[in-house]
Amino acid sequence: MPSASAAIDQKIKDLGDWRGKTLAKVRTLIHAADPEIVEEWKWAKATNPGTPVFSHAGIVCTGETYKDHVKLTFAKGAALQDPSRLFNSSLEGNVRRAIDIHEGDRINEPAFKDLIRAAVALNLESKNKPKPSSSERPG
Repeated sequence: MPSASAAIDQKIKDLGDWRGKTLAKVRTLIHAADPEIVEEWKWAKATNPGTPVFSHAGIVCTGETYKDHVKLTFAKGAALQDPSRLFNSSLEGNVRRAIDIHEGDRINEPAFKDLIRAAVALNLESKNKPKPSSSERPG
């Protein structure tokens, strides 16, 4: 199994169209927003080759590609402030939010980087939150 970064490189190459260029672009923006992002390749099985995942103290977002769009799903998107209204998909969920990018769409790069940084901060905050001791737990 190749490394996750190599698998993402291959995915971009195999797409060979605007979707590959878009995935490469958002990947660059994600790393620019947070140089400590870790690339992972998850959920590969016989019916699905796998999904690029960008993590820092937990999943920040996934980078899925479909016939007519690239979907960036933020694992805890519903908990993030989105003043630039980048989220345009999965808005009804209680946890995740997504950004669907169609051919020709422009990405608000500063707002996107801010969203990545906010997702990382939320992951770090959640990870560093002390767990209640057994005497403090209800029940």
